Amino acid sequence: MKHLARLLMATTLLFSFADAKEFIIDNAHSNIGFSVKHMMISNVKGNFNAYTADIDFDADKKVFNKLAAKIDAASIDTGIVKRDEHLKSSDFFDVEKFKTVDFAMTSMKDGKVYGKITIHGITKDIVLNSTIHGVIKDFQGHQRVGFTLEGKLERKDFGLVWNKILEGGGLTVDDTIHLAIEVEAIEL
Repeated sequence: MKHLARLLMATTLLFSFADAKEFIIDNAHSNIGFSVKHMMISNVKGNFNAYTADIDFDADKKVFNKLAAKIDAASIDTGIVKRDEHLKSSDFFDVEKFKTVDFAMTSMKDGKVYGKITIHGITKDIVLNSTIHGVIKDFQGHQRVGFTLEGKLERKDFGLVWNKILEGGGLTVDDTIHLAIEVEAIEL
C-alpha cells in the first residue's frame, strides 16, 4: 500500500510539472531597469546591460515554477559615464567586491513573485508585481513568453547609504529604488 501511495504521489508531481518549460532570457528584447528620485525633483533612470536568468514557466497556468537571475553589477548604465563610475564605486555597489546582484524566487501567488534579492552582499525578501503579457510561437516555431516585474526596495537596507543633504533640506538620492523589469524569454 505504501508503494502505491508513493507511486500516486510521484505521478501527481510529474503531471503537475508536465506543462512547465525551461526558458532563457532574450537579452535583445529585455531590460532590467530602475529609477530613483534625484534631488527630490526628478527621476534618474538606468538599467543593467549584462544578466542571465533561469526560468521555468508553466504556459497553461501562467505561473513561474522557478525564476532566478544573476545581474552583473558593473553593467550598470544610466547614460552618464561619471555617474556610472560613482555607482560602481565603494560608495554604492562596490563592484570590485560584489560582482553580482542575485534574485531567486521563493513562490508566486496572485500575480506576485516573492523572492530573495542579494545586493552588496546583503540578502533581503522582495515582492514583485508580475504581469504575464502572453505566450506565442515565434517565426522559427519557438515558444516565447513576455512578462513584466515591478517593485521597489530601500537601498539603505543593502548598505547603499551614500548621500548628501541639500541646502534647502532633503537628500541628493532618495532611498527608494523603483524596479521595472521587462522580459522576453525563449523556450529551450
